[in-house]
Amino acid sequence: MSTPFNPVPAERVGDQSASIWTEFAALAVENKAVNLGQGFPDGSAPKFVTDILKKISEKPEMVDGHQYTRGYGHPKLVETLAKWYSYLYEVAVNASDDILITVGAYHALYYAFLAWINEGDEVIIIEPAFDCYGPQIKFAGGVPVLVLMKLPEGADRACDFQIDFLELEAKINTKTKMIVINNPHNPTGKLFSYSELQRIANLAKKYKLIVVADEVYEFHVENTFNVQGVWKMEMVRFASLPGMYERTISIGSAGKIFSVTGWKLGWAIAPKKLLAPLKAIHQNCASSCSTPTQLAVAEALEYEFPKYLFRPFKSYLAYKLPKEICKKCRKMSEMLKKADFTPIWPDAGFFMLADYSKIKNFPNFKESIQEESEAESDEPEPQVEVEDPADLMFARWLCREKKIAVIPLTAFYSTNEDKHANDKMIRVCFFKKDETLNKAMKVLDKLSQ
Repeated sequence: MSTPFNPVPAERVGDQSASIWTEFAALAVENKAVNLGQGFPDGSAPKFVTDILKKISEKPEMVDGHQYTRGYGHPKLVETLAKWYSYLYEVAVNASDDILITVGAYHALYYAFLAWINEGDEVIIIEPAFDCYGPQIKFAGGVPVLVLMKLPEGADRACDFQIDFLELEAKINTKTKMIVINNPHNPTGKLFSYSELQRIANLAKKYKLIVVADEVYEFHVENTFNVQGVWKMEMVRFASLPGMYERTISIGSAGKIFSVTGWKLGWAIAPKKLLAPLKAIHQNCASSCSTPTQLAVAEALEYEFPKYLFRPFKSYLAYKLPKEICKKCRKMSEMLKKADFTPIWPDAGFFMLADYSKIKNFPNFKESIQEESEAESDEPEPQVEVEDPADLMFARWLCREKKIAVIPLTAFYSTNEDKHANDKMIRVCFFKKDETLNKAMKVLDKLSQ
């Protein structure tokens, strides 16, 4: 008789349950809900970008557009990125040594962790945080160490989220190898100030830490022009701080920059000594990325560069993109207020948090579950912690019953304790076409009735 075949996965894989994104994408389709959950634009990509890709596709004889290209990045793309980031960081970025093109920013992040983290090394994560950081660090053998940002009672702006720097420094020890900073921040929409970033930089220098700067929303900020209806904020790239280029692995995304998330093209930028281990992994993993999309992004960035510098009001990245996002942000804020949510106005990016605790017409999930538990027995029992946080149950209810999909804020916390302490908010993506926002407005109008 043969024995059952029951292979055991590697311990580093950990939890194999579906992610929040998988759950809510399926839930939105199943319930035909308006999807404000996942962070991608559902309108048209910039025509000048897709036109470039179209022209490349119409030239089948173009070897440098359709066949394998340089493994670390298409020559034209890394040269163009070197020009952009030499300007943005105010350092000399070497196209050959300092840039690695990856399959999206996800891949760049994973390479950074895998290349530099040894078993037991600790990595500081500022929460709430994008939910891939923790698992990727664990895959590499590292230990995520959490520092929570807190929003004061009654605050209504993302910039009010604050780091306790005394707590941050107290969590650094001889095992600490790295700190991850996400700016502009997902999910809060916070744009870190120069002084906040400089304090992190000072700690990185003091304790000899590598900094992974996830800056995929770097152009979703209006930072130079006083234009009515557009954000007036300053995006400070971490690698531009004094002495920090040599300590920083910066992560960028063509998908976010040009609203073409399906192209899955990202990059890591760092000095040669930091980037070389990432390249070693890449050449034995993905090997190279899509050639035509790399070439299209290179030409789009080349087209944008003089506009960004000298004719900003004609530039997609300097003016058109942030103006469009700010307009949609204002519309989303008004929609949420009308539906009795309390929105937290973002500084940048295309996400907004909203407190739902003032909404009247929805079940009190915690109370109903506690009542059910007490009804099962006449004997008094200790209070049982609800397995799912209230915002997750609210988001499921909102999708199933009201046909609108959002993401619970607790998806961005790691521990059950932190989840249950921060379970009164949801995250929405407002970078959607007008048709989608108008559908969402109709749903939200009914919610408040």
